[in-house]
Amino acid sequence: MTSDSPYGQVLRLPRRPVRAAPAAPAAAPRPALTDLHPARPADPAATGFALARLADRAGPVLWVQDHASRRENGRLYTPGLRAMGIDQPILHVAVNHPRDALWAMEEGAACAGLAAVVGEIHGAPAVLSFTATKRLVLRAEASGVPVYLIRGGDPGTLSAARERWRLSALPSAPHPDHGQFPGAARWEAELFRARGRAPGRWVAQHDPRAQRPADRLRLVSRPDDGAVDAGDQPLSDRSGG
Repeated sequence: MTSDSPYGQVLRLPRRPVRAAPAAPAAAPRPALTDLHPARPADPAATGFALARLADRAGPVLWVQDHASRRENGRLYTPGLRAMGIDQPILHVAVNHPRDALWAMEEGAACAGLAAVVGEIHGAPAVLSFTATKRLVLRAEASGVPVYLIRGGDPGTLSAARERWRLSALPSAPHPDHGQFPGAARWEAELFRARGRAPGRWVAQHDPRAQRPADRLRLVSRPDDGAVDAGDQPLSDRSGG
């Protein structure tokens, strides 16, 4: 279509219909089974990382420890749980043999009334086979209950876990009110195997002052990682949990 004007003919193009903006993609589901490998003996990073991921979960948490894990890592400390923003009930189960720990974890993973299951199994016992981890995955996927397995002293045996992290403690962040006081906990988090995600290394920081519980665990790319990060992002924005 054209029309005359003081500047000559003006070409008028038909208007295109306005399209609505595409909807944001749905968040990826929380992994059914996540392996957490402490980088050193008695390193509390894996425990802290698991607790930070539980801060946005409502409902009781089943926490299972075998005998060797209790000797190396100790038991959960209630004031420390509150500092991590954990106020839901913790159902602590202490067993002697890894076989019993796996049984308790499988039973918990099948219970949809739980917010999560956390298990601590030390070393690489024969009962903690690929088949055993696959059973945990199947039960967790059926119930929707995420399972975290802290594998202290494990050399890196096969696992069906959807994510496998290697974690080590870092100096805490500066305290916002006093530079001489310890601030938020920080860990080096290396995702060395995952389904649907690229591996990488981050500085993981627990922020107890975050408004949303889902934002209390943040991942910042390591300066020497080579990847340019889009900015500090909560783990829930990266993996759905």
